[in-house]
Amino acid sequence: MRNPRLVAAAALLALCSGAQAQIALSESFNDVTALAGSGWLLVNTSAAPLGTSWFQGNAGVFPAASGPADAYAAANFLGTGALTGAVSNWLITPQLQLQPGAGVSLAVRAAGGGLLDTLEVRLSTTGTAPADFSTLLGSYASTTDQGWVTRNWAVPLSAATPSYIAFRYVISDVATAGNYLGIDNVVITAVPEPTTSLLIGLGLAGLLARRRLAA
Repeated sequence: MRNPRLVAAAALLALCSGAQAQIALSESFNDVTALAGSGWLLVNTSAAPLGTSWFQGNAGVFPAASGPADAYAAANFLGTGALTGAVSNWLITPQLQLQPGAGVSLAVRAAGGGLLDTLEVRLSTTGTAPADFSTLLGSYASTTDQGWVTRNWAVPLSAATPSYIAFRYVISDVATAGNYLGIDNVVITAVPEPTTSLLIGLGLAGLLARRRLAA
């Protein structure tokens, strides 16, 4: 008699073996000036007077995680032109069709120097105003240069939903914090990786098989 768990596992493996995660967006920031033409929004809500928005990476500070040395997006304490006050600099994706299990992956790096740089990754399903991004997916903060660090966050959706992802550079007060931060190799998947779906499926199959055996 065949083991029901093995049969279920084999079926799920066959089902998932040809599957691929659907990429909703992949961006390596070879030309930050071209982002607006691709549907991205750059919104600066820092303390007045406003300074620079997100800009092309400066290879002299540090090189990109991959590709050309300046191929990353950067933001810094000059988001405000004031000597004191907050920086809140938003880089917002075009509208994406995301499903339950979607995720965000990126490389992030802070220049350090003892000054705190913070990146927030946020979700909106209603619009592109900063106030719409009420869901924080995750954050990265550092006062030291740790090199490029890869971070991954899940997108909490219960159904297929038009969505926006925002990358927000945050400084509480440039008088005491803030230096320079870069992001690179942003990948947003619309659906889960096949391995994630497989593990979930195997778990469910095991429960079903256990119930059958118990019966």
